[in-house]
Amino acid sequence: MLISFILLGKYLEVLAKGKTSEAIAKLMDLAPETATLLTLDNEGNVVHEEEIDSRFIQKNDVIKIIPGAKLASDGFVIWGQSHVNESMITGEAKPVAKRKGDAVIGGTVNQNGVLHIKATRVGSESALAQIRLVESAQMAKAPVQKFADRVSNFFVPLVAGKFNAYPKSWIPSSMDSFQLALQFGISVMVIACPCALVLATPTAVMVGTGVGASQGTLIKGGQALESAHKVDCIVFDKTGTLTIGKAVVVNTRLLKNMVLREFYEPVAAAEVNSEHPLAKAIVEYAKKLREDEENPIWPEARNFESITGHGVRAVVRNKEIIVGNKNLMVDHNIDIPDDATEMLAETEGLAQTGILVSIDGELTGVLAISDPLKPGAREIISILKTMKVKSIMVTGDNWGTANSIAKEVGIDNVIAEAKPEQKAEKVKELQASGYILAMVGDGINDSPALVAADVGMAIGAGTDIAIEAADIVLMKSNLEDVIVAIDLSRKTFSRIRLNYIWALGYNSLGIPIAAGVLFPSTGFWLPPWIAGAAMAASSVSVVCCSLLLKYYKRPKKLDTPEITGITVE
Repeated sequence: MLISFILLGKYLEVLAKGKTSEAIAKLMDLAPETATLLTLDNEGNVVHEEEIDSRFIQKNDVIKIIPGAKLASDGFVIWGQSHVNESMITGEAKPVAKRKGDAVIGGTVNQNGVLHIKATRVGSESALAQIRLVESAQMAKAPVQKFADRVSNFFVPLVAGKFNAYPKSWIPSSMDSFQLALQFGISVMVIACPCALVLATPTAVMVGTGVGASQGTLIKGGQALESAHKVDCIVFDKTGTLTIGKAVVVNTRLLKNMVLREFYEPVAAAEVNSEHPLAKAIVEYAKKLREDEENPIWPEARNFESITGHGVRAVVRNKEIIVGNKNLMVDHNIDIPDDATEMLAETEGLAQTGILVSIDGELTGVLAISDPLKPGAREIISILKTMKVKSIMVTGDNWGTANSIAKEVGIDNVIAEAKPEQKAEKVKELQASGYILAMVGDGINDSPALVAADVGMAIGAGTDIAIEAADIVLMKSNLEDVIVAIDLSRKTFSRIRLNYIWALGYNSLGIPIAAGVLFPSTGFWLPPWIAGAAMAASSVSVVCCSLLLKYYKRPKKLDTPEITGITVE
């Protein structure tokens, strides 16, 4: 039975490692299967288009990328302008404006314009291929040696070995020395069977992981649970982890005496024609102002024009509507009053994007759009400090936004503008300095760091690749579950230690009695059937001790209005 338990455990361990291939396969799905290859004449004009397998793209080939398509390789733009969603690689939530000369990354998504790009890095040199660091990081993670495995390998052979025979004066008249030795030997063998010792870890892990699942925290086995209870440093991704990962309007300042709903109607009418995330945030906010209408119909926007990197312009109800940044207003000779300038400065300090709105050549309003923090994020970081767990934020976003978000949430250590491989390198640096480290992320770009960390925690709403790479999945996408995972693992391992104390204490007491230490003085000895019952009782005791974990309650600190999302008037 002992050998069977060990072999089964090793088999399940091998099955778990098989998840690596699934994660790698999903990574490679980011690259499109086909690409449109362009042939250009000496003047740069297109003379031929051909659809080819994306694996055949060569360096310096020119590729056509239509709106909504994935970029087939790394390169730079030689014609066209558009916005490209690079969040799956860089972690930056806001699409990046691209025009002639700008670099692009394979696997990212073109949004609203046609681009011609020249391939510069293909095959194993591409940024997407580099994210296959997931493979090496995962295979490098050594399996934890279980205490019970080591003890059990030597326990039975040691106690069942041949020692000196009993003195003849100990032998009852009804038995010969062989019969007495056989009775004692059987009792020792039965009571020394390390069932309780072997059950100490798997029963607690089974109950602990089951309780975690009921709490919305999916813990992938005992190794993750064991590592989590030692964690003293957590690295948080920003976009989609500490923040909600979606642009929303957080503030509106009107410079004219208008009703907010009337102000947003022409603005939404213009922005509804744009695919930019900031435009979508404005339209969504305008819809909320018209909750009485299930599907609000916006006025017709004529002469719509999208100015890449600046904003939009349209005519709505015979009024010229311009929505965009400060440069767009300056280009159209629109005066920007001091109030608007002050609010723009405020938005920069708060990691927000300031949007100006002009109606018929006069600045009418200023909008503040941001990717806000998740409810209770600051309180979660504060609780971690009380648990003596250090928090660090890492992001592919710029330093200004990163520092502002970190200050708001209460994190002192920030790593910004980090590429996927740099995130993994930082994790390894922290581990080398002595930290037992957890990484919390949600994107493909977080995958190398998730598997390099001692414990990888993926947000449930994140990408499949991040979830595959992680050791723990926070199914409800709530940051509070980070604390639940650590607290539950600590309580589970307290239970495992208690199980070990009981199992080893039982054997330390039972084996000498079974071996006949009391027999010469008292005549008391342990028949094999009683030894079997005692062994079964010890196993039942260990299982019952583990089952008490079913009554686990999450820390009371988490039951606060700030964390649960309850608004306090």
